[in-house]
Amino acid sequence: MANPIAFEPKPVDPRFELQRRLDAAPLQHAEALLVAYDLLEEAHNQGLLDLLHGAVGSRDAILGKIAAYAKQPVSTTAIRNLLALGELLGSIDPELLQPAPPQQKPPSLWQIFRLFRSEDGRRGLGRLTALLTAIGRTNKSQ
Repeated sequence: MANPIAFEPKPVDPRFELQRRLDAAPLQHAEALLVAYDLLEEAHNQGLLDLLHGAVGSRDAILGKIAAYAKQPVSTTAIRNLLALGELLGSIDPELLQPAPPQQKPPSLWQIFRLFRSEDGRRGLGRLTALLTAIGRTNKSQ
């Protein structure tokens, strides 16, 4: 009958593997570490680290102010208006907003008037007028 082979696995220390990887990191990631140090130094020079330190230290006060503002109906309206504006801007063809080539002559007053008389021009003027009316109504009530 065969005798079993005695096998005892070596005890594995996970800290040893981590230490080995940490020792090899400066050699393997030297360029990335240098860039990270440069970024950290620039953030310190610009005062960004001080700002982050202050923000973390006063996070309860900051979150309290954000929560107090979020409860107000004005914030809900502002978010809804931003979403509507984003939807409106997303629907505009970007080609229309490109600057005209410099050699083109500016449109004549008659061409501008014809644009205003078109259905799209009147629709846009109607939206703009509604926006200006809403701003005036808001200013009147304040």
